[in-house]
Amino acid sequence: MKHVVVIGGGIIGLSSALYLRESGCEVTVLDKDDFLDNCSYGNAGYVCPSHFIPLATPGIVKQGLKWMLNSRSPFYVQPRLSRSLFHWGLKFIQSATPQKVAAAAIPLRDIALLSQQEYRQWTHLPDFQFSYEHKGLLEIFQTEEKAEHARHLVEKSHELGLDAVLLNEKELQGMEPQTKINGLGAVYFKCDSHLYPNSLMKVLIGHLKNQGVQLLPRQQVVRFATGSKGIVQNVITSERYFTADEVVVATGCWSREMAALLDTRLPLVPGRGYSVTLADSGYRLNHPAVLVEGRVAITPMDGNKIRFGGTMEITSVKTPPRYKRVEGILDAVQRYFPEFRLPAPAPDQVWYGYRPCSADGLPYIGKLKNFRNVVIATGHSMLGLSLGAGTGKLVAELVNEQKPSMDMSPFAVNRFE
Repeated sequence: MKHVVVIGGGIIGLSSALYLRESGCEVTVLDKDDFLDNCSYGNAGYVCPSHFIPLATPGIVKQGLKWMLNSRSPFYVQPRLSRSLFHWGLKFIQSATPQKVAAAAIPLRDIALLSQQEYRQWTHLPDFQFSYEHKGLLEIFQTEEKAEHARHLVEKSHELGLDAVLLNEKELQGMEPQTKINGLGAVYFKCDSHLYPNSLMKVLIGHLKNQGVQLLPRQQVVRFATGSKGIVQNVITSERYFTADEVVVATGCWSREMAALLDTRLPLVPGRGYSVTLADSGYRLNHPAVLVEGRVAITPMDGNKIRFGGTMEITSVKTPPRYKRVEGILDAVQRYFPEFRLPAPAPDQVWYGYRPCSADGLPYIGKLKNFRNVVIATGHSMLGLSLGAGTGKLVAELVNEQKPSMDMSPFAVNRFE
């Protein structure tokens, strides 16, 4: 029986542990915190094959420069002297081309569809309820420029075999008759689903414990003991060491530092996002929605909750939160839904977390070149939960040297070398 040490207790690490345990491996999961406060909890809960366009797109760099002085803007790169930020930024700019965006669509679609298929299977596990719903997703636009983009997006979706339709203003309003919408129309992605992340993480942790997976909190990995033949033998934390046949690194936005301990340079930076969740509020939506110009996500979840989230703030994890960005999210919501009156929340009502952003918007999933018993699984940007179950399945296949469920070459860890 293989003993696998998984580093990282977010959705990617725990999903990997699930499939590894199912395959017969003995699994230990190490988390630097307590498994209860990472980016897997406060996101929009989308499981979205519709998101086949990566973060690095033509025009995003120019738009980011325009927004740099706006404290409420949805995309922001904090200027600072950082070699890793410069390295990432250069690769990001090089990736933001029409050709590379087009090439990313198929792998992003495929891993999202794989993940969606696996989440559906999870709903059949005993006591594994996490408010999974397949109701689709609305991408609401307010300008003619975005309306034209929406038409192209629907055409591209059809080319990829995804179920999407273009709604006019009247049809959009008919989808949400209980509240007024300021929008010219929307793309309705019937292919998408959503879930309640907090419930998912809770039941996943409980299931893994019941299956005999060791979940060890507050275990900060500080180094690896390696053998002479490209093998990691021990994972060493500040408190103890763990012998491993295989190692999975799923440490989110801290993966660049973890990869460096394994002589691997990983272009990756933290991208901070914020969300606010209301329970039992008077505001209701039937469908999750993306506000295109506002770059805000809204999700009705778990029966009585609604979550508002957004922003991509490329910054250090040591930078204090900028709550003006939350005001920007809520202002955008009111521009689209004028009946939603959302005052600025107190800081303790705001969630924020750090997404691991690769340099091209595609995750890094694969074995390391220097250490053949180490698998990296990180860099999912805003799609960590959406791609979580699928990534976990792929990780287990890599560890067990099985044929992967999809083409893994677009996710190669060393693709920027």
